[in-house]
Amino acid sequence: MEQHKENKMGVMPVNKLLISMSLPMMVSMLVQAMYNIVDSIFVAQLSENALTAVSLAFPMQSLMIASATGTGVGVNALLSRSLGQKDYKTVNKAASNGIFLWACWYVVFLIIGLTLVRPFYNLQSSPADITELGVEYLSTVLVCSIGVFMQMSFERLLQATGRTVCTMITQMTGAVINIIMDPILIFGLLGFPALGIRGAAIATVFGQIVAGVMAIIMNIKLNHDVHISFRGFRPNGKIIGTILSIGIPSLLMQAVGSVMTVGMNKILIAFSSTAVAVFGVYFKLNSFIFMPIFGLNNGMVPIVAYNYGAGHRDRLLKTIKYSVIYAVILMFIGIIIFETIPDKLLLLFNASDNMLAIGVPALRIICLSFTFAGVCIVLGSAFQALGNGIFSMVISFTRQIIILLPSAYLLSLTGNVDNVWWSYNIAEIVSLTATILFFVHMYKKVICKIGK
Repeated sequence: MEQHKENKMGVMPVNKLLISMSLPMMVSMLVQAMYNIVDSIFVAQLSENALTAVSLAFPMQSLMIASATGTGVGVNALLSRSLGQKDYKTVNKAASNGIFLWACWYVVFLIIGLTLVRPFYNLQSSPADITELGVEYLSTVLVCSIGVFMQMSFERLLQATGRTVCTMITQMTGAVINIIMDPILIFGLLGFPALGIRGAAIATVFGQIVAGVMAIIMNIKLNHDVHISFRGFRPNGKIIGTILSIGIPSLLMQAVGSVMTVGMNKILIAFSSTAVAVFGVYFKLNSFIFMPIFGLNNGMVPIVAYNYGAGHRDRLLKTIKYSVIYAVILMFIGIIIFETIPDKLLLLFNASDNMLAIGVPALRIICLSFTFAGVCIVLGSAFQALGNGIFSMVISFTRQIIILLPSAYLLSLTGNVDNVWWSYNIAEIVSLTATILFFVHMYKKVICKIGK
């Protein structure tokens, strides 16, 4: 019988474990954020319309990422918990069925890329010239999205078993390739044709494909906790149901974000296309602050899930406590940056005087909500790791659809676009209140009973 040694998630000191698992993910996420910013900087050199077209593509790209990461949350939680329970048969089934689900998602977005991109831009009431640029960009990203699903699926298997250094290597490699290829393909350097906005899309998918291939190789060579085999494979309804029951709330939570972004774009385009561009730039810039938090979460979730399965309540609580502390510190740094140099951040994107006039107050107002958001993100991920992602979904839906969009619309009626940005602070305060109430409930019903 094959012997399995105790995974480090059950024995290493918690703070050291969290840092060792999260830091590689945070570094790779920072590189990803840097890529997001650099990508838009290059696109902005083409025109403000090109930047707006990419900004309008964000909700669909976000939905695609949500499908991949939502499935990943379910696979991560089930796989890590099964490792904690020493149930290696379920570990392997979770991996193979997860890969099957990711393949299904690619087929869905391939079809969307071939048929629905133009209607998607028309839905956001974008001008014709911006729509044409957007169709050129987004259709390429979606049709060639096999890379992002390869990357997400096999990186998540590495994360779930604690091999976050491997995912750091794959993510950084993909991001660096994107950064290098962007100017070459957009502007036609080194003998390549100048492909404009389509070049930005090709650089993105090429980096994702390379990272995906690397993640597959690392799983085969280095991930000894998971044994993937598709010989005689048949989808397992029970395993898929468990993955989806945990992952769908996360998927819907991020999908709600796409709906919110479409709604905000419609509200802002009534002021000007520049306001939409500012909103898109804000998302690129805030990724530099939020991506490390997501990296922290990627390190935290398998630790919480593993110790939940193993019945180690104290280790689970310490992991959550340290994660909240680190998230608040990171978010406070973000507030300082956005409050002190918003003009310099916007000038990275070739901002016009009009964009600066709209963007500087926007960044200063929205960033006040960062600390609240940091706590909500960590606790929401803890809910998912404990198998109750429905709480995260309810909070996200309430924050973005019930509070944020209506308040943004009502504030837009004042005729001053600066007032629209305060809707973020209103929404985050409500979200924090709901998150704390749900965590108290979760503690009483689940956490305090672990190990008894």
